[in-house]
Amino acid sequence: MINYTNVILPIPLSKLFTYKITEAEATFLKPGMRVAVEFGKSKIFTALVYNIHNTAPVGYEAKEIYQILDEIPIVNELQLKHWEWIANYYMCSLGEVYRAALPSAFLLESETEIQLVAGFTNEELLSNEEFLIFEALQHQSQLSISKIIEILGKKNVFPIIKTLIEKNTIVVKEQIYEQYKPKLVKYIRLKEPWNTTEKLSELLETLSRAKKQRELILTYFQLQSLKKPIKVTQLQEKALASSAVIKSLIDKDIFEIYFIQKDRINYSGTTSEIKELTTHQQEAYWAIKDTFKTKQVTLLKGITSSGKTEIYVKLIKQLLKDGKQVLYLLPEIALTTQLIERLQYYFGEYLSVFHSKYSMNERVEVWNNVLENKQKAQLILGARSSLFLPFSNLGIVIVDEEHEPSFKQFDPAPRYHARDAAIVLANLHNAKVLLGSATPSVETFYNAQQGKYGLVELNRRFGDVLLPEIELVDVKEKHRKKRMKGHFSDRLLEMIQDALDEKEQVILFQNRRGFAPVVECETCGVSPQCPQCDVSLTFHSFRKELRCHYCGYRQAMPHNCGACGSEKLNTKGFGTEQIEQELEQLFPDAAVGRMDLDTTRGKYGYQKIIGKFEAQEIDILVGTQMLSKGLDFANVSLVGIMSADTMLNFPDFRAHERSYQLMVQVAGRAGRSKKRGKVAIQTYNPYHQILQQVSTNSYLEMFKEQLDERWQYHYPPFYRIIKITLRHKDFIRVDEGANWLGKSLTNIFKDQILGPTTPAISKIRNYYIRHIIIKIPQKQSLGATKANILRVKNTFQAVKQFRSIKLTIDVDNY
Repeated sequence: MINYTNVILPIPLSKLFTYKITEAEATFLKPGMRVAVEFGKSKIFTALVYNIHNTAPVGYEAKEIYQILDEIPIVNELQLKHWEWIANYYMCSLGEVYRAALPSAFLLESETEIQLVAGFTNEELLSNEEFLIFEALQHQSQLSISKIIEILGKKNVFPIIKTLIEKNTIVVKEQIYEQYKPKLVKYIRLKEPWNTTEKLSELLETLSRAKKQRELILTYFQLQSLKKPIKVTQLQEKALASSAVIKSLIDKDIFEIYFIQKDRINYSGTTSEIKELTTHQQEAYWAIKDTFKTKQVTLLKGITSSGKTEIYVKLIKQLLKDGKQVLYLLPEIALTTQLIERLQYYFGEYLSVFHSKYSMNERVEVWNNVLENKQKAQLILGARSSLFLPFSNLGIVIVDEEHEPSFKQFDPAPRYHARDAAIVLANLHNAKVLLGSATPSVETFYNAQQGKYGLVELNRRFGDVLLPEIELVDVKEKHRKKRMKGHFSDRLLEMIQDALDEKEQVILFQNRRGFAPVVECETCGVSPQCPQCDVSLTFHSFRKELRCHYCGYRQAMPHNCGACGSEKLNTKGFGTEQIEQELEQLFPDAAVGRMDLDTTRGKYGYQKIIGKFEAQEIDILVGTQMLSKGLDFANVSLVGIMSADTMLNFPDFRAHERSYQLMVQVAGRAGRSKKRGKVAIQTYNPYHQILQQVSTNSYLEMFKEQLDERWQYHYPPFYRIIKITLRHKDFIRVDEGANWLGKSLTNIFKDQILGPTTPAISKIRNYYIRHIIIKIPQKQSLGATKANILRVKNTFQAVKQFRSIKLTIDVDNY
């Protein structure tokens, strides 16, 4: 009897492929193990075993698998079920989910390049075949896996590559840019002969003429009484000595330097007692426990600074005690930075963090710890990708700031929403889901009101601090009365000065990075455009360059107009960089910081800025929307929103809801400890309904208004939306293809189709774009609708002239 296995390939194939296996392999193989397989002409992939069976494939001859790469499955069966749901619901292939879910160290391919680890010398550790690869890498900086197959004259090279990685001989190229560098802390100690109190007098006598060195030795003995390792920086600060003094004592063989590795994954420290909850927090906690008896999902609607995190902490403690795993999802990496310290204080030995700023080695380590259900990975704190970890005993999923658009993955596939996928994951594990937000999304709050989710409200701030006082500043009026300095109204400047005088901190929010979004010629009105996209280039003052925020194209700032040669170039609009420069001129004595995509690129970028702001080394922090989410700074008394109108006038059905959420969240950063905070919102239209609702904190009013509009114009939560995007470098071809597809879909769905339309930005990276939107009413079968869409898609791709058009489907594209 011939045995077969179905495997998932990490490429966008809509079906599983079947490979032949031996009887011995059939008894050993399990779903979730990785195998090396050949696909197409000599292209090798790491595939994932889906199932074992005896049915031969139809239409092609099954090849044999080369090699089994794992001894135990690295993906469990509950994960595979979850992946299936994601693939079916979001209309993508299992291969795309597989590629997104696994850290790329698990996904070796024949195109993967490998490189030698610098400084590797232990050649005696290598087998003959391993030495051949090592020798080849001495002559070439990198080798592809297909080249290694040639060198060794065999196809099953994956086990050899795996052992070379384990022996730290080679690294996969994808890892080169983010190699794991452990955090080494520099410590100092006395060398052996001097390391006793008896030797102290002798030592001081030898240094009788070196006064500073003697003082440093005495300080060292004082610190040693604490019976803790002594940091070099700590000794320097305490003794008020320079590094030259320490160096001279090291040269005299009195001191020696040593390093202690501080790993970012092992959060040590004893578990501290959880803070006592206030009466209102305690009531909310019991209400959550109560709703969990009848509902799988509960929404905790707690106003900003009401202490939602402390309630999460109490729930987590109970579940960890019961031996359950906990997943704590956050929308932004910036938030994990601040929360690590808070959770480490309570759950040091249980905590692991998983997100894209961590290196490949760290992510693989967390994956393996979760797979083995180790204590150090019982509580996972992470961004949306941490959904894919191999949980086996999940107790609760906490989705903090559930309304955030960052939870939605837009490109590449799978285009999933982490909140919705988390609810399905929890359901597979019979676990609970707690959604937390001060400004829940319209869909979530609607579900809570309909009784689908439990609802718990927390309407008191921690310590009974009042919500911030919100003031709308009419910029149009200020311009008319000539009371503007740059982009600052006199009222906002006065409030900033008051806060600085009180030694308090200020946050200024402008949701656009760079210096200015448009550079315009005053003579002919032409502004430099991106050659690859349908957008004007943004000016970045720091590097004196123009940059496209869509494709990354950059060029030096021109001295004259490319159209008419005029030297009169002017900037329009403003971004965080320009605000920072204006602040430095207006408040020369204040320390100004900036937090946007440009300043947080490095692995520790967020930590550095947040750390400085917490330590009050920055007085005024300017930033984009990453500032708005859940960050907790006790000394911030004023928040300024530089321009509210850009958010309100965005062409999207969620523009008003998102503007309300963003402004309320930013406002919530003010006055979080004792004193009531202040918020200044600069706008040209202070009587706009959303701004009035923000100023009075009227969430229910905003919700009802948005719900009425959504019902009237057929939008979620009453209708589901599927967006189809077509891309091609030929304008005519994409236009013809979009019209053909639009007509075909209209024949089936009639008036449920919007489009094809040209989006506001109609070309990105030289690809022309068209959109078609399908609105699906609640009573219409979603499964049947998707089947019809796929049937039309397959027909579309069978037409020769349309085959080269890139077509993507985005379910729930908001």
